[in-house]
Amino acid sequence: MSKKIMLAPDAFLKVCPSRAVLARIGQKWTVLAMVALQDSSLRFGDILRRLEGVSQKMLTQTLRAMERDGLIERSVYDERPLRVEYGLSPLARTLLPLVVELKEWAERSLKTIETHNCIFDRKFSH
Repeated sequence: MSKKIMLAPDAFLKVCPSRAVLARIGQKWTVLAMVALQDSSLRFGDILRRLEGVSQKMLTQTLRAMERDGLIERSVYDERPLRVEYGLSPLARTLLPLVVELKEWAERSLKTIETHNCIFDRKFSH
């Protein structure tokens, strides 16, 4: 009978499950959904309108994966019509400052990155 060796999480290791966590939180729709939900719970349609360009299918997949990971909480209200809201979990709130900063960094750095893209493309387009 083989013994399972328990190692501390190390995302540099190919077999480490923390890589899946990094992959999830590194997805643009996960980041943007978290930022959209930072102030209050929202209904699916509200999130869909806030995240321009996301398809219903992709948003559904993203929200389900986030719920599975414990990043969002899905609340169903017994009303007519049925009301469903998505909100950040306590776990997600620990990640939120990093995600908000990542989004803001991308927005602040956009011009610089575009400049570097142009320089690079000119250098290697010949």
